[in-house]
Order: sequence, then structure tokens, then C-alpha cells
Amino acid sequence: MNAVTEPETLSELIADCALIPATLQAESRPPVPVTARPWEVDEACHAQVAELDAYV
Repeated sequence: MNAVTEPETLSELIADCALIPATLQAESRPPVPVTARPWEVDEACHAQVAELDAYV
């Protein structure tokens, strides 16, 4: 593989990635994303649009 061109095969890509220095490789897995609470409509929110025919 030439360093100036993109890899043309999967084998070239894998070989290219194997050359990444250990200092640049991830040391651990990223943290598990936190699941947000479901969105809820309370009475105050509902009252803001209760008398509108349509809102955007």
C-alpha cells in the first residue's frame, strides 16, 4: 500500500490499521450511553396549547 493513496482492498485496509501506534488506539471501550427519561407533558405544558387549533 502506498501511504499517499487509499487502500483498495479490505486486506490493505486491515494491514494499514495494524500500523496505528498503540498510543493512538483506544485503551478501553467508550462508556455506555445513558438512556434519557421519556418525555412527559404536564398540565402547565398542556395549558399553553390547549386552546390552539394547531401549533407548530
